[in-house]
Amino acid sequence: MAFDAFALMLAMLALGMLFARLRVLPANSAETLNLVVLYVCLPAAILLNVPKLRFDVSLLALAALPWLVAGLAWAAVRLLSRRLHFRRDEAVVLVLLTMLGNTSYVGFPMIEALLGPQALPYAVVYDQFGTFLLLSTVGMIVLARGSGDSAPSARAIVLRIVRFPPTWALVFGLTLMPEQPPQWIALALERLSGVLVMLVMLAVGLGIQLRLPRDEIAPLATGLALKLVLLPLLSLPVAWLLGMRGDVLQVGVLETAMPPMITAAALAITHGLAPRLAAAIVGYGIVLSLVTLPLWRLVLLQVSG
Repeated sequence: MAFDAFALMLAMLALGMLFARLRVLPANSAETLNLVVLYVCLPAAILLNVPKLRFDVSLLALAALPWLVAGLAWAAVRLLSRRLHFRRDEAVVLVLLTMLGNTSYVGFPMIEALLGPQALPYAVVYDQFGTFLLLSTVGMIVLARGSGDSAPSARAIVLRIVRFPPTWALVFGLTLMPEQPPQWIALALERLSGVLVMLVMLAVGLGIQLRLPRDEIAPLATGLALKLVLLPLLSLPVAWLLGMRGDVLQVGVLETAMPPMITAAALAITHGLAPRLAAAIVGYGIVLSLVTLPLWRLVLLQVSG
């Protein structure tokens, strides 16, 4: 693990939390930073890494893994919600936040810190063909049904995908972007993608919430245990069965172990679905993942060694 990159992530997270406590930045700073990441840093990272991909069957398996894990998450939440008597809105939040991990904003810098830059192209595959498509399709349907809204139409889903800035970067990276672009372009992309970790962790620190909802401790603990421990554990034999090995296998398991997606939590909150629970799962998930992800890396070293 690149200790300096991991230390930088911790430092920026702590700095964001300090800034939030001191209120030295505008109230919408986290939102602004996230928009910069979405429209600038994330597309730059995709353009830099996607052309380095060498297509083989393992990439199809990597793209399929998050969909299979999402099915396991849905089944587990449904079973546990009935046995533990969770409210309907709590169950919907748990489904969303265990199916969908923060596989880009947190995932890309964590994968680079834990596995090195050579693994980043695989993280892009997992995120774009797995997590993002899951959010835009299954996630939106779960959200609509849970809140009583009508399910989005196929046209609305397609428009959401097309309007997502990293989608254009992905298409360009797969078709026209050379693996070795001109030096000035490569240098610009490296610098833009290089600030991703700093901006993301600063934004996370500004918006993180660690208020414990006492009446929702059981669903909170259930969601965190599923997302950070059980689902990554289940993903390991699934990845083996799909024929994944080496960096592809490690990226798949580590991306599965990423903390819950901030965007999914924000959508649940705006729809009035257990807002305290959604905020708490994301906040505690990010903090705890800074411990669980290095532990998963150690596990993967043992099982692949």
